Amino acid sequence: MELTLCLIKPDAVRRNLIGSILFMVEKAGLKVMALKMLQLDKRQAEGFYHVHRERPFFGELTEYMASGPIVAVVLAGDDAIKRYRELMGATDPTQAAEGTIRKVFAVSKQENSVHGSDAPETAAFEISFFFNAMEMVG
Repeated sequence: MELTLCLIKPDAVRRNLIGSILFMVEKAGLKVMALKMLQLDKRQAEGFYHVHRERPFFGELTEYMASGPIVAVVLAGDDAIKRYRELMGATDPTQAAEGTIRKVFAVSKQENSVHGSDAPETAAFEISFFFNAMEMVG
């Protein structure tokens, strides 16, 4: 059983899409192992997205991620990382496949409703950023 991190981003939380997104995740056969709502400050967002520090979009991304509450979710399943990334769809919702979370809910390339880990090492860092071992169930 593989673990991955799902973040429901500020735009989706503002639009009351938490339940709709989690419904799609569970319908796809992924299991929720931990879940919490929180709000990152700018420094925390910069820490989470540190790998993008040199990218031109870093400032906008971290400001956006600190602009409102998010929901952090640990998902589990066989090939969870790959399966969740396929369910999310392309970063740019205009390029996302029909039926993906981003095609259905994203507003723009930045306000694309969800984040997901891209590799096992990334998932380990991202999960530990938001959750400790006692918060994991299952």
